[in-house]
Amino acid sequence: MTQRAGRGFFERPVAAVAPELLGMVLACGDRAGRIVEVEAYGGAEDPASHGHRGRTPRNEVMFGPPGRLYVYFSYGMHWCANVVCEPEGRCGAVLLRALAPLRGVEDMWADRPKARRTRDLCSGPAKLTAALGIDGHHNGADLLDPASPVAILEDGAGTSTHASSGRIGISAATERPWRWYVPGDLNVSRPPR
Repeated sequence: MTQRAGRGFFERPVAAVAPELLGMVLACGDRAGRIVEVEAYGGAEDPASHGHRGRTPRNEVMFGPPGRLYVYFSYGMHWCANVVCEPEGRCGAVLLRALAPLRGVEDMWADRPKARRTRDLCSGPAKLTAALGIDGHHNGADLLDPASPVAILEDGAGTSTHASSGRIGISAATERPWRWYVPGDLNVSRPPR
């Protein structure tokens, strides 16, 4: 049975939610993939977070309510998707870094023409948004609303094993072990350092 995760699941600290997202399914329309890699980003206490310096029009969604999608444009080239966590008013989000493709794979190939292998379709935050068709129009989408095209689903086929490492692709607070991934999964974006 597949169901959407509840609001209470997301209304917790990012470092608690992030590893529990592994094995869940991210779906957008007819496309979906199993989450195999994530990174947590806190608020004011996390210098790598978009919310480190406070609330702005860009990061407003990160301040809640939990269970929404925070989508931002990175380096003027790519969309990245995050799941908002923490109680409303506190800033926190989990970056979705990699998926194992499940559904809509033909459409993923069409939107990721540079991919050469199936494991290249969603093996990075910008790759997975392109593969699923997630962009700025999805910023603020309520993942718990049955009418929302984007959802985090629990299908009972998740994973009980995970590993952690320092976050990658950033320059501040890289020593925090706030990156979680499924060991041995070919879709993980990069091996741990």
